[in-house]
Amino acid sequence: MDQNPQTFWNNPVTELLNKLQATSAGLTTDEAGKRRTTYGANRLKPQKRSDAFTLLLAQFKSPIILILIFATALSLFLHNIVDASIILIIVVISGLLGFWQEFSASNAVEKLLAIVQIKAAVLRDGNQQEIPVEDIVPGDVVILNAGDVVPGDCLLLESKDLFVDEAMLTGETYPVEKSISVLPADTPLAQRTNAVWMGTHIVSGTAKAFVVLTGKNSEFGKVSERLKLKAPETEFEHGIRKFGYFLGEVTLILVIMIFAINVFLHRPVLESFLFSLALAVGLTPQLLPAIISINLAHGAKRMAAKKVIVKRLASIENFGSMNVICSDKTGTLTEGTVQVKSALDIGGEESEKVFLFSYLNAFYETGFTNPIDEAILKHRKIDLTTYSKQDEIPYDFLRKRLSIAVTHGDEHLMVTKGALANILEVCSSAETKEGTIVDISSVQDQIQDHFAGFSNQGFRTLGIAYKKIPAQSIIKKSDEVDMVFVGFLTLFDPPKANIIDTVVNLKKLGVSLKVITGDNHLVAASLSKKMGLSDNIIITGPDLRQMSDDALIKKVGGVDVFAEIEPNQKERIIIALRKAGNVVGYMGDGINDASALHAADVGISVDTAADVAKDAADIVLLEKDLGVLVQGVREGRTTFANTLKYVFMATSANFGNMFSMAGVSLFIPFLPLLPKQILLTNLMTDFPEMTIATDNVDEQMIDYPRRWDIKAIRKFMITFGLVSSIFDYMTFGLLLLILRVSESQFRTGWFIESVVSASLIVLVIRSRKPFFKSKPGKYLLIATLSIVVITMILPYTPLGTLFGFSPLNITTYLLILLIIVIYIVAAEITKNIFYRKIRF
Repeated sequence: MDQNPQTFWNNPVTELLNKLQATSAGLTTDEAGKRRTTYGANRLKPQKRSDAFTLLLAQFKSPIILILIFATALSLFLHNIVDASIILIIVVISGLLGFWQEFSASNAVEKLLAIVQIKAAVLRDGNQQEIPVEDIVPGDVVILNAGDVVPGDCLLLESKDLFVDEAMLTGETYPVEKSISVLPADTPLAQRTNAVWMGTHIVSGTAKAFVVLTGKNSEFGKVSERLKLKAPETEFEHGIRKFGYFLGEVTLILVIMIFAINVFLHRPVLESFLFSLALAVGLTPQLLPAIISINLAHGAKRMAAKKVIVKRLASIENFGSMNVICSDKTGTLTEGTVQVKSALDIGGEESEKVFLFSYLNAFYETGFTNPIDEAILKHRKIDLTTYSKQDEIPYDFLRKRLSIAVTHGDEHLMVTKGALANILEVCSSAETKEGTIVDISSVQDQIQDHFAGFSNQGFRTLGIAYKKIPAQSIIKKSDEVDMVFVGFLTLFDPPKANIIDTVVNLKKLGVSLKVITGDNHLVAASLSKKMGLSDNIIITGPDLRQMSDDALIKKVGGVDVFAEIEPNQKERIIIALRKAGNVVGYMGDGINDASALHAADVGISVDTAADVAKDAADIVLLEKDLGVLVQGVREGRTTFANTLKYVFMATSANFGNMFSMAGVSLFIPFLPLLPKQILLTNLMTDFPEMTIATDNVDEQMIDYPRRWDIKAIRKFMITFGLVSSIFDYMTFGLLLLILRVSESQFRTGWFIESVVSASLIVLVIRSRKPFFKSKPGKYLLIATLSIVVITMILPYTPLGTLFGFSPLNITTYLLILLIIVIYIVAAEITKNIFYRKIRF
């Protein structure tokens, strides 16, 4: 078997089938399984491994952790066995906690993604069946229809009016027509019209194709390998990365200084080194990646319960930040059940002939399923036993019409249905109620008056035309000329019953709805009135063509309705909204929505969408309803809020405590905490933070879009870090100057104050309300109180002795608790002042 037929477009079909040891009837299931083993899964890059061992190793890849393990091993070598063993155990426990959380999260996400998996129609065992795209192998025979994403590089076996969008591969703006042929080996990619390429999508027509190359071996695979394509970084990812670098720099400078000064003060080098590294572990938010993954995975699970499937976890933040949602109207704002209102002649009267021609066109159409044809066929049944189909020209988004050739006795007709303007442009005459054929120009005004009347009532209006053709005709697009306009087909799709409430709820969340539709401006205006949107300003497709990009950016924010929009104009509107400073979501499910979905900050589709739309989306709704979207936005903001809580925690008490400890170590003759005690402090304060994904979120954190603000977070860190340090030094003064405790008692007292204050302060900074007015999540409260209790009793246990702690008297305990209480009150007051001055 030829495993690398690189110039397959130069091979006749039979020759290529022999090379790949396949047939036009497809593969057997057994053979397909063998080929999947040989060629691998049909992916552009290997699936990200999330097996247990890989995730476990990932918990220990931090340079600081690796250096700490090395230093601990050196300590073991120097016979400091007990302390070294304790440090290693704490490091391992921390790693296992992170592993357990991330492993659970990754499994949950994989299950959610399986729900919206892209599938392809393929011939297996002689039958057509739907299988995941990644299971396609060379030798498979696939069936392609409008809206399908091509699952591999293929040679056409059969083709009918096939047009393919290859823009992502060749840059060609317009769809390329494909047909069966044998081409020279040196034919450029854009001119290989007998082949279709992985990643491109079918615009119109149908085909049966033979898969030759998959995955990395495909043309798209080669391009992605060269470019090492990666999803663009979201604003949140960028902010987290910058924040991580900032803390890393602060940590590095601090650790080097502390180590150098401790050595200068003639303290043991290894102990000073371990102390510095332990401080680095405490300062570094090493849990940040795990907390973010866990938070996003929990958010994705909650959103799935609301019928919202997240394909790309990082998009949840953008979903929560979204302040503009753009949507087509059909099925999203309306019921999605298109119904026929009437079939009318050019005089506006009911016409049986117009409905018959509409029915013929819908009945024999074999392109992609669409709600208009379904509505025509449901409206009323007609017996077509005396009719037979001869040929078809499928619908496409350039012509906006569909033609069917039929025979009825001795009569041979081409019947065309489509957008009224596109039907009228191929008509030279019209048929009156009496059956008289007149010049189209003589009735143009009458036609347009009727069209305006139908549109003002909110009806979508199609044109119906026909022409007589020779017997046994094969029809082509060039035959769509000199047709006879016979009448109108009016349809309606009523607004959803709850649409006004949904629009109001979106506005309450700070999200404005903008309708982008291909319908004429009169229909769009009628619908917008019913929905409570502003119809004062409507931009149409023709208006858009006359408008510069700068002018559109200035005007786009004040427009709620865009009508008569061409597919390629949707992307321009989205880009203008983004450049105007908005976080934009776009909801689309059609073949022509892919570019707009890519252009938006959040691409949203539905499970029943065309493959190309579902593939381009970040988020997939299991139900085509903006009400579902409202719930999704709320969950997205909940996830974002909980992620920010961890960032605040990592930059307040923890950071303040470690910073204070580093400072005081320069002025006392001993280490304020031993390395093993610092790591235990870090481990115990991590426990409550690991439950943050399940915490309750105040309504005020959900009521408007919030965006990542690194400056506000730095101000938060400095403000609350200083407050924390003030009370840390109060504790140092109490223990050293007033109570004059021993070394071990100082460490015990400081350990208790550090852990208890860092745990309880979580309950303060988790909410903008006074902490006693905002109920924390059950697991967060249990974890926090448990850590407080364990910390208080630890010095009295054998484990406490092992860590170098010693019991304190009741007076010391009460004074430390008093400092903690005052600290919590001060933090509450500081929080109130901070949020009054900084809106974040």
